[in-house]
Amino acid sequence: MRERMKAASCVLKVEGLVKKFGNLEAVKSVRLCVNEGEIFGLLGPNGAGKTTLISMLVTTKKPTSGKALVNGFDIEHQMDDVRKSIGIVFQDPSLDEELTAFENLELHATMYGIGEPERSKRIAEVVKTVGLSDRLKDVVKTFSGGMRRRLEIARGLLHYPKVLFLDEPTIGLDPQTRSNIWGYIKKLKKEKGITILLTTHYMEEADSVCDRIAIIDHGQIIALDTPESLKNSLGGDVITVETPEAERLSELVKKLKWVKEAKAHDGKLTLCVEFGEKAIPKIVTLANSNKIQVDSTSLSKPTLDDVFLHYTGRTIREENISPKESMRIRRMAWRGRH
Repeated sequence: MRERMKAASCVLKVEGLVKKFGNLEAVKSVRLCVNEGEIFGLLGPNGAGKTTLISMLVTTKKPTSGKALVNGFDIEHQMDDVRKSIGIVFQDPSLDEELTAFENLELHATMYGIGEPERSKRIAEVVKTVGLSDRLKDVVKTFSGGMRRRLEIARGLLHYPKVLFLDEPTIGLDPQTRSNIWGYIKKLKKEKGITILLTTHYMEEADSVCDRIAIIDHGQIIALDTPESLKNSLGGDVITVETPEAERLSELVKKLKWVKEAKAHDGKLTLCVEFGEKAIPKIVTLANSNKIQVDSTSLSKPTLDDVFLHYTGRTIREENISPKESMRIRRMAWRGRH
């Protein structure tokens, strides 16, 4: 195997990566470093560039410009070495439903040149990790969505990858199944020491699972830190006021010196303040004096939803693209695929 290019302590190092599909710039000069053994999350809405970035890092798309090293291997010039050292679970299902779980795993192991008896040993090990040992002989089409995801994760682990890429691994799953999948992912980090890079648009999952998070919006990384540090960066408390006149109330409260930030969205007003419990009566009084109806108020500590709103001016739900726009991006990505 070729000598690895050293990239400081980063298992995954990205330097100014860009991907364009015609006039659409899906990824805009992304820079990041993922450390060994951490769970690193790319958090953003549909169409933000998460999947396109992952696709370049796993060598299924060529970058327009920039550079990236995965396990010290260049994604453009050492593609085979990159692929041998990573595991991938794509957003779209990729199992053969007519085969058994064992046959799916055996086929994958064969493609990676894993012979017997090592092949059987590894298959037994990975299915145990994801809790599917008793379903090895069952046909995949009988599996639930969560079980299929777990089998795909097991398949991605067969060749002992140093980095596991998970693209929206829990999309379309019910909350309980999503929780179980994240439990297995945490177990992988603890027991195997694998570096995991995942994409998601579920805020609560990123908060509870990831060691660090990069928030990506319109192809750019706009914030990167631990979940706790990102939330603490807002400071104080968060007050949410539900009102049909959120924009007008926003303009009024912005004049108050003790309001750090105020943004109207989704028929609500979100404010960052110190001592929120004292601020709520003042805000209600201000609204009443200006004949603004207040339907409800709530007080909380900052969440990643609030962080995303702070950096983008929108909630992640507002940024979910339409089916038409999603098809346009997929079509352009298909045309630009190398």
